[in-house]
Amino acid sequence: MVFKKSFSTLILTLAMASVVFADPVTTEDLSAGGAVTRDRHLKEIGEVLRGGRGGYFDLGMYYTPAPDQLPLRSEYGDHEGFAFRQHAAAFVTGNVAEHLHLGVLAWVDRAGWDGEDFLFYPKYNSFSLLRSVFTWGGVFSNSEADFTLAMGMQQQNVEHVGKVYSSEQDSLTYIWGHARWGFASAQVSLFEDRWRSMRFALDLESRAIYGGKSSGWQTYLPNVALAMYNTKGEKDSLTLTWEQNLYEQRLYAEASFDLREAGLNYAALKYYPDPSRMLGFEATCTRRRKLAGKDDLLWGGAVDLMFIRFAYNAAFDYRNFFGAKGTVLAELKFNLATFDGLLFGRGGAKAAPMEKNTKTIKNKDQAPETSKTIPVQTKEPRVIEAKGVRYEDGTPARGGRTSARGGR
Repeated sequence: MVFKKSFSTLILTLAMASVVFADPVTTEDLSAGGAVTRDRHLKEIGEVLRGGRGGYFDLGMYYTPAPDQLPLRSEYGDHEGFAFRQHAAAFVTGNVAEHLHLGVLAWVDRAGWDGEDFLFYPKYNSFSLLRSVFTWGGVFSNSEADFTLAMGMQQQNVEHVGKVYSSEQDSLTYIWGHARWGFASAQVSLFEDRWRSMRFALDLESRAIYGGKSSGWQTYLPNVALAMYNTKGEKDSLTLTWEQNLYEQRLYAEASFDLREAGLNYAALKYYPDPSRMLGFEATCTRRRKLAGKDDLLWGGAVDLMFIRFAYNAAFDYRNFFGAKGTVLAELKFNLATFDGLLFGRGGAKAAPMEKNTKTIKNKDQAPETSKTIPVQTKEPRVIEAKGVRYEDGTPARGGRTSARGGR
């Protein structure tokens, strides 16, 4: 009874915090959502293609039940409604020859803001923005050379753009490529005749899931990525991301720096109860826009419980969910990666522990036929001594010796 009352109080507190402290999302953040989504797709694809083969599945959506939980701020004021993001991804490969693998992948996001909470059919009012991004491609991998090459396209489909947003158009002209050799990888995204983004990564951390070490100093090597973004009409940006194992591939520190403005983008401390990353907890600090001549730091975190994720002011959601701040977000989701028959979460270092049940059957007659063992004993030659048999003198027996035995 006490537990139910405490749980109800917690839910009520979270609901009140989601409304009272929530900040509106802006039209500028919603307009920039397409570029953010395309970049996130490529980043996740790079993580999944770490081994070059295997499979991956992802499905999820954000749930914000209150219309004043994430209102929209436009030139006409604040408007109640719902920010949303629905996402799915799949990656599969097959072995076509010794050490050679071919695969396909697809990432899709449908995200934006609308006046009604919906799953399939939005309201499409004057302040709505609905956009879907589809990333697809093919993958070739040589496991002996530890080489992977992937190429594809990114399609942006604009369903509806309200009057308060910048004009957008559908496009099939985003082309991307990914190459990995050993621990080094490179990505590029092109739009017509110019590059839009580049990413160079060194995944130095040894991971048992890919045949590396499960412990030792090699597991403490960092994972470093340098990303460049070419924004039309603005100067290019340059970002450095550093991920560092702190303890047994369970506790990690991650930080992102803007090298153009020489400042922190975000920092995170992440804890995974198991190196497979099926569950996770994180505390984050995000540098927002400069206010009153100084940095505005946003503190938050998230709890990932396999099928649902709760977050408050988390760095990931601030960057990938239109600057969401001051509200508790719930994401219904599931993702799972596989490599050589082993299961783990995206970015995991080891396989997920699998439970094994051993049953002891006492009645041997109920045991399956394949488990029955019939002992076979080696028979030694038996010597039968007959009494009352007389050997005559001169009769050869046992190597030419003569013997005479008398019986009773």
